Amino acid sequence: MCDVRKGTSTRCKNLSVSFWNSYWMLPSDVCGMNCFWEAAFRYDYMKTHSSEKMHLAVVACGERLEETATMLRSAIIFSIKPLHFHIFAEDQLHESFKDILDEFPYEGKVNYTLYPITFPSESAAEWKKLFKPCASQRLFLPLILKNVDSLLYVDTDILFLRPVDDIWSFLGKFNSTQIAAMAPEHEEPRIGWYNRFARHPYYGVTGINSGVMLMNMTRIRRKYFKNDMTPVRLQWGEILMPLLKKYKLNITWGDQDLLNIMFFHNPESLYVFPCQWNYRPDHCIYGSNCKAAEEEGIFILHGNRGVYHDDKQPTFRAVYEAIKNYSFGDDLVHSLLQPLEWELQKTTHTYCGRVYKVFIKQLTKSIRDLHARRSKGR
Repeated sequence: MCDVRKGTSTRCKNLSVSFWNSYWMLPSDVCGMNCFWEAAFRYDYMKTHSSEKMHLAVVACGERLEETATMLRSAIIFSIKPLHFHIFAEDQLHESFKDILDEFPYEGKVNYTLYPITFPSESAAEWKKLFKPCASQRLFLPLILKNVDSLLYVDTDILFLRPVDDIWSFLGKFNSTQIAAMAPEHEEPRIGWYNRFARHPYYGVTGINSGVMLMNMTRIRRKYFKNDMTPVRLQWGEILMPLLKKYKLNITWGDQDLLNIMFFHNPESLYVFPCQWNYRPDHCIYGSNCKAAEEEGIFILHGNRGVYHDDKQPTFRAVYEAIKNYSFGDDLVHSLLQPLEWELQKTTHTYCGRVYKVFIKQLTKSIRDLHARRSKGR
């Protein structure tokens, strides 16, 4: 039975307690017909999506070829189910991507599609110059990839330290109103950017970071969004340009700010996952403030601020170099994990280096799990 206690969500109020099945692990504040419909949705999702291919999208412009290839390499190393990469890149990068990707040992588990950078023709110039080159391309993925049901978008500076399958599984945890999942921009409000400086609405206490964004794109395309521009709800393709026109003088982080505005007005549509799924320098350069990573390790590393390519955060750079230089087929313990740990031990003079063990805790487990799967012939 659903437990209605003091302090639980209002969605249980005035609803008769009827259907409950703990197997689907629904929150304790879901009851009545909500409980029935959400349980039914999750059962149907797991039944129809259990063996599907995982779709991962990235947008690469400028000098991001090597960084993107390293991200894709990290996704391939540990993932279990088949992957399909959707790579949006400037035309001059396509041949280089083909050369790199065709050398990867796919073992029949990875496919890729290369796309040009594409914006609506009537406003292409405005979108191209918003924040970094091509960054706002991600906003149009639900409209471009019309036949893709669900998608994991990541920035080029992402590294997977555990299977993509594990973040993909969050799709099965969405309730009936949720369409996307992201992590908070900050864990500590005292160093938060949005709550101190933003000149526009933002989600929650500290905003959200869009560098890792899991999307049920079918739901995104169907949804009508509440907004502060008109009493009429607008669909995804209708809301983007009006939002840009209203807030373009007030936004700093481009498309991420627009997503914050959208989910401020539609908070029921967002699933928030913990900080170890989008671990950035902000989680350690001022002292460790991602408790989940301290306990379980980092699941996805996000090297924003260019930290993979300078000496400001050697802990992040060490992980990047280790994965970039790893050769498929080599022993992961001797060729990746051990050399990485030696390099990380040299970084203990930095705040992030003081907690270097969080950078290899999950990686160690991922390697152990991969060896176990291989020994069982999976």
